[in-house]
Amino acid sequence: MDKSIKILGLIAVIMISSLLIFAVKNSDSKNENYLKEGDKNTSETYQIKALKIPENLDFAGERVPTEKDDIKERVDRELLVNTYWQSSTLLLLKRAHKYFPVIEPILKKNGIPNDFKYLAVIESGLQNVSSPAGAKGYWQIMDATAKENGLEVNDNVDERYHLEKSTQAACNYLKAAKENFGNWTLAAAAYNAGNRGVSSKMETQKVSSYYDLLLGDETERYILRIVAVKEILSNPEKYGFIFEKEDLYTETPTKIIEVNTPITDIAQYSKDLGINYKIMKLHNPWLRENTLNNKSGKSYQLKIPVKIK
Repeated sequence: MDKSIKILGLIAVIMISSLLIFAVKNSDSKNENYLKEGDKNTSETYQIKALKIPENLDFAGERVPTEKDDIKERVDRELLVNTYWQSSTLLLLKRAHKYFPVIEPILKKNGIPNDFKYLAVIESGLQNVSSPAGAKGYWQIMDATAKENGLEVNDNVDERYHLEKSTQAACNYLKAAKENFGNWTLAAAAYNAGNRGVSSKMETQKVSSYYDLLLGDETERYILRIVAVKEILSNPEKYGFIFEKEDLYTETPTKIIEVNTPITDIAQYSKDLGINYKIMKLHNPWLRENTLNNKSGKSYQLKIPVKIK
């Protein structure tokens, strides 16, 4: 009896071992086929291609001299970075549909070329962000520059976070820079490096064109990043970005409420209007606290959603 049990056990072990060997071989074969198919699918459906530099690139009507080797390489870099960082650029396309209709009329009213909307794109990604240096908002304006250009900035109210007002402040700065330098390309460079920062480099290096200046890496990339983003956002399908109109972001319809008195509790004030504090702050991010002090009796405009989705 014991001998029979041992024989049966040995047979069982051999059978299980055979099954395991077959399973491993079959799995290896399937994996190998899968990898081959996967390699094939990847190469056929996702290709990382070198990009052709478009002819006659310009910024604000001023031609980019891509015949210069260093300019060509710098343009190529920005086109590649912004094409193949797909998630970031797709988000820019989505946000542009929401915010460009607000920015464009203000630029036009001030005689600022439409291309400057792309400056806001590279400054903030069209988000109300704060930099480590203290620049804030869609246009990344520093405290002193904001106040010089008519914005209210304090702990209670910071209009750098107000899209329309900060766009107007950016226009004021750019118009003055254009008058100072004589062209829009240098005015845009000055937005990044400051008027004095650009003019001192021009004096030292004895040149008059942005494209002839040796600048710090950030300012050297600045204009060509704008040019590359303009090219991609203007021709998304050419660079592989496919979407439907309904995929893009849109502004929520709002109405304006004039306020010329203090608000002691914005959360309660919001609730009384049929919304909540979060919604109030989303549409009025320049409100920095739960109160609006308004000691001067200034008139503020609050945006209130007409319909909450």
